[in-house]
Amino acid sequence: MSSAETATTTARAERRAKRIAKHIGSFAKQHGGSAEGVVEYVGGVATRIVMVGADGAWGDQVAPTYAVGRRAAELAGLTLHDSFEGELGLKVRTGSYEWKRMAGIQLGG
Repeated sequence: MSSAETATTTARAERRAKRIAKHIGSFAKQHGGSAEGVVEYVGGVATRIVMVGADGAWGDQVAPTYAVGRRAAELAGLTLHDSFEGELGLKVRTGSYEWKRMAGIQLGG
């Protein structure tokens, strides 16, 4: 890959990260002003950024690569954790929709 192609690829990744960071920032603003999260591989083609707002609401964003996901989280000021287990998972507040959905899965629905 030439240096021009590398520069183009890098610029494209930065634009994607900035676009995703805007969504993360908007989520944080709507849910208590701050958010924490984790960046996880979804497979070979994507990365998922799972966020938990200060009010316990959760959401996610998908990035094309792990590097873009990490960069977006950094740009948005998202406090990152190593995993969704433990402290971060305990902060999630679920609503009736999630409980009904989980019950449906357990009951074969």
